[in-house]
This record gives sequence, structure tokens and C-alpha cells, in this order.
Amino acid sequence: MTKIGLEIHCQLTKLESKLFCPCKADYREFEPNTNICPVCMGIPGSLPLLNKKAVEKATLIAMALDCKTPNKIAFFRKNYFYPDLPKNFQITQLNAYGNTSIGWEGKISVEDKEIKIRRIQLEEDPGRLIYEGATEKTKLTLVDYNRAGTPLVEIVTEPDFETPHQVREFLNILSDLLENLNVSDPGLEGAMRADANVSIEGGSKVEIKNIGSFHDLEKAVHFEITRQQSLAERKIEIIQETRHWDDGRKITVSARTKEEEAEYRYHLEADIPWVRINDNTKNQLRAQMPESISSKKERYVSKYGITSQVAGILSSDRYFSELFEKANNETNAKDIANMITTDIMGLLDTREKREMSKLEGDHISDLVEYIKSNKITRASAKLALDEVIKNGKQLSEIIEDLDLGHVSDEATLSDIITEVLDEEVKAVEDAKQNPDIVNFLVGKVMQKTHGKADPELTLTLLKKNLGL
Repeated sequence: MTKIGLEIHCQLTKLESKLFCPCKADYREFEPNTNICPVCMGIPGSLPLLNKKAVEKATLIAMALDCKTPNKIAFFRKNYFYPDLPKNFQITQLNAYGNTSIGWEGKISVEDKEIKIRRIQLEEDPGRLIYEGATEKTKLTLVDYNRAGTPLVEIVTEPDFETPHQVREFLNILSDLLENLNVSDPGLEGAMRADANVSIEGGSKVEIKNIGSFHDLEKAVHFEITRQQSLAERKIEIIQETRHWDDGRKITVSARTKEEEAEYRYHLEADIPWVRINDNTKNQLRAQMPESISSKKERYVSKYGITSQVAGILSSDRYFSELFEKANNETNAKDIANMITTDIMGLLDTREKREMSKLEGDHISDLVEYIKSNKITRASAKLALDEVIKNGKQLSEIIEDLDLGHVSDEATLSDIITEVLDEEVKAVEDAKQNPDIVNFLVGKVMQKTHGKADPELTLTLLKKNLGL
């Protein structure tokens, strides 16, 4: 039997400042080692000041994961001598005096299997190690402390996963949940990282670290299961250790024997007093909590008649679900949802494109109305969408500037159809034997009109001309 557990580190990227100092939480815009201060560098005499918003955001995550939440929390020093921790310890949480971390005993369902959350703790992110050099002899390890002190939530699961695929599905669900709560942007580099603990029956637990993506994590877990099964078959002991994922060779490699918790020499952080989280605060946070993804999906299906598949895609992405809510006038909800999932998601498929986009909800609802009232074709609508995203102009202005208006005048279409029939003599003859060939001729008319011809009227006129 295979047992897999996860330790997921999620940065609270929606905060302005670090966990214990006023330095920027978004360190990515800075040159190395410039987003630092005496507090996050652990200079003697400096004192940490807890970020209240970080406690609130972390508590929201715990609530969304169905966790029990404490009435007071405590912070501990985790002594860990490593270059990316300038203080030589990390401020984190530990349930040493009862349950005093942000949350415990939560759950997420994956493929009809309940994955239990052991605990959630709030802590500071270490700095970042950067490796340079082509060979082992020339390799250099550089350290950038800009990330040190960034607010981080660690989510530890029970070893309830049985397959690598369940692991990946869980991370996808968790990523969507964090984005929906507006506490984190998992798409940012390093914002969501996960380590896996893997063991097979009769073997010791092995931790896999240094994994860059959910895709790689799935592959790393699969490799580790295979490696451990191979050792067991040859009656070789599986030792408890930490292994790193070698992305180049697609294998796990031994890094060090696994530390026990006692080796970290935890003790209470004397510079941060215990923090009370009373029932009134919890009730206020619950009131702020956005609609869950599952509830949103159910509402889209039951209220607007959107298909379950489209509703699932739409509700799981905060950006596009907000766009839908702004565009939705209830009359055209299904058409708006379909346009977002089939056309707009492909045009805005990266975070950078979304940030640059000038598209608003009104643009989408207007475009759907134009299509339904035959003022514009679907093909022209895609051209209009491109322009709207780039410049945000009014749809009517774009249609006029690009001459995208629907060609539905019968006389104009008849002239174009005559041209096509004269040019496609063979297709005309074939159409008399095989009526399906008429669709080829419709396509030729659409080409000549740059996609603006009314397809239904075009088909009717063509059949009339061909005597079909």
C-alpha cells in the first residue's frame, strides 16, 4: 500500500508587507538583496511586529478548508542553520501547547476521496538560493534575501493520497481555492510550492523537495514509488531521507538524512506575544468569505442553465468568473459563458495578458447582443475581441473602424455568390451530386466577405442558385 502526504507552502501574495516588518511582500520587482531591513535580516536589537492582515488571511484559508480554528495562536523559533535564513532560525508555529497554529483537522475531497488536513501554520518564507555554474566544480550558490520574511502558510496533509494523479488534482483544487479567496496568486513564480512524503508498505518515509511545478511533482512521486518498490523487491532497506527532484534527469536524488522535529530545537518566540482571535473576529471573516467554487458552479447551472462542464471551468477561475458576473445580464448568460470559455480564455491565457487587457464586462454583453441580432458574425466577433482587448474602445466604434458589420443585404450577397459560382465550376458540378459540397461554397463566400456574410442567408441563396 502506498501512502503520500504533502507539505504545501503558499505565499500570501495579496498582502502589502512582510510578516514581521514593513518591507514589501512582493519581492519580485526588486534587485537582489534590496528589499530587506534589520528585522527580516535578524540584526541584533531589531524586533518583529506581526502583520495583522496575514493572520486574517491565514484564518480565512483555514475556514475554507473546514479546519478547526483556535482562540489564540503562538509563534515558535525553528532553529535551522542554512544560508537562506539570515537569523539562523525561522519564525513559525508548532502545536506544542495545545492547538495554537492557525488551523487543524480540515479536509478537501479529491475524486470522491477525502484528504484530511493535519494542520495549517503561518510562518515566514526563507530567502532564495540561486545556483550558477555549468559543472559541480564551477557551481556557485548565491543567496537573495528579498524573499526572507514573506508571509507564508504551510498546509500539511495526512498521508491520504494513494496515487500521483490524486496529488496533482488536490493541488489544482487548492490553487483554485486560494485564488478564489483572493489571498494568493498561485500563478506567480514561487508563490505555491509543495514537498511530498512518500512511503510504501514496510518502508520508511522519504521526503521529496525542490520541485518546480505540479506537473513535476506528479512525476517525482511516480518515480519515487517505483524506486521504493524496486528496492523492496530486492530486499534493500528504504531509509528515511530527504531527496531532491533532478529536473534534468527526471529522477529523485539523495540530499540528506531526514531531520527529526527534535533536531530543530523549537522554543517559543519571546518577541511575539500570544495572539487572541475571538469569535467576533472569526464571524467577521466568515462574512467576508467569497462564494465557494462549488456553490458558484451549482448556481451557474441551476440559475442560468449553463452546462456543468462550462460552469466548472468558469467558476474555478476567479478572473473569468468575475468577468462573467460583470458581463452577465441574465438574458444572455449561457452565450456570455460560452464566449468566455471558448474565445476569451484562449486570448487571455497568461497573467501578463490579463493585466494588459482592456476588456470589460460590457464589451462581452454587447458583443453577444450584436451576434444575436445579426449585426456581426462569429468570425467578425473574434476580430472585434482582439481589438477590444488591445485598446478597450466601444464595440460600435471598432465595428465601424474595421468594417466588421454583417453583410446581410441579399443583392450584395447575390453578386458575391455569382462570383464564387463562376470561379468554382467543378465544385458547382459536384454539389449537384453531393449536396454537402455546398458548405465548401459557403466557406468561399465567407472568405470573400472576410467572415462578414450572413451564413444562413448565404446557404439559402446558394441552394437556390444550385437548384437544391
